[in-house]
Amino acid sequence: MARNMGEWAFIIGVLVAVIIGLFSGSLQESTSGWLILLLVVLGLIVGFLNITESETTPFLVAAVALLITGTASESLRIIPTIGSYLAGVVVAIAVFVTPAAIVVALKSIQSLAKG
Repeated sequence: MARNMGEWAFIIGVLVAVIIGLFSGSLQESTSGWLILLLVVLGLIVGFLNITESETTPFLVAAVALLITGTASESLRIIPTIGSYLAGVVVAIAVFVTPAAIVVALKSIQSLAKG
C-alpha cells in the first residue's frame, strides 16, 4: 500500500511539475505557492515511501543531475520559442526532486551510521 502511494506521488509530482513549468509565467503568485508546496509534499512522500535502499545511489545520482540542470536553467531560456518553457519545467522538477533527495540522502547516512 505504501509503495503504491509512493508510485502515485511520483507520477502526480512529475505531472504537476510539468504543468507548473509550462504555465509558470501565467500562474498567479498565490496559486503557484500552493502548487510549489504540493510538489514539496509529493517529493517528501516519494523520498520516504518510494526509494528502496538498493535504489539509493542511482536515485541520488539522477537527483544531482537534475538539480545541476535546474541551476543552469537560465541557459535554456536562450533557446528560441521553447526555451522559457523548458527552463520552467526543469526548475519545477528540481523543486519536486529536492525534498526526495534530502530524505533519501538522510536515510542513507542513517544506514551508514548504523553500520
